[in-house]
Amino acid sequence: MSSERKIEANRANARASTGPKTTRGRANSAKNALRHALSLPVFSNPGLSEAAEALAREIAGPDANPEMLELALRVAEAQLDLRRVRDARHQLLSDALSNPYYDTRTNVMEKWALIDHLLDRPDVPDVPFASLVAYLTTTPQGAHKLATILSQELQRLLAMDRYERRARSRRKFAIRAFDLVRLRYFDNEKR
Repeated sequence: MSSERKIEANRANARASTGPKTTRGRANSAKNALRHALSLPVFSNPGLSEAAEALAREIAGPDANPEMLELALRVAEAQLDLRRVRDARHQLLSDALSNPYYDTRTNVMEKWALIDHLLDRPDVPDVPFASLVAYLTTTPQGAHKLATILSQELQRLLAMDRYERRARSRRKFAIRAFDLVRLRYFDNEKR
């Protein structure tokens, strides 16, 4: 059992943790769910909705009854969600890999701190300009760059992984349901 002091401390912490306070913070927070639009359903986008319906007709076949078409639509929706996640992951990694100036946030902050430090001091040490430019423009290359990108983007990649697992799971169960109805339909036709 918690003590009164601990309960009061928890309540005080809860009152202080009410989310962003500034207009800018609230605006940024409001964009969190729309960062990559993977949480939006397929049918919220007209283009994806048409693609899902076309894929569902292809999955269900020309002689599909309404029940099979509805189940095929669930399969198609999950498949398109899976494709969206994979495309978003590919876009994230290819954008970072193709950026010649990609660097870790820590390195960028250190470089800004150095520039700030050099500009603030009246007695700036005599640093060769070429050496300073070389330090400021150095970025990771090759395998080190890929490792840096993966470590920096880990949270976003993990979120995309969760979306992908959900989409695969939904697709698996939708396929099972579709197959059961299709087998029942073909069994009834054989009789």
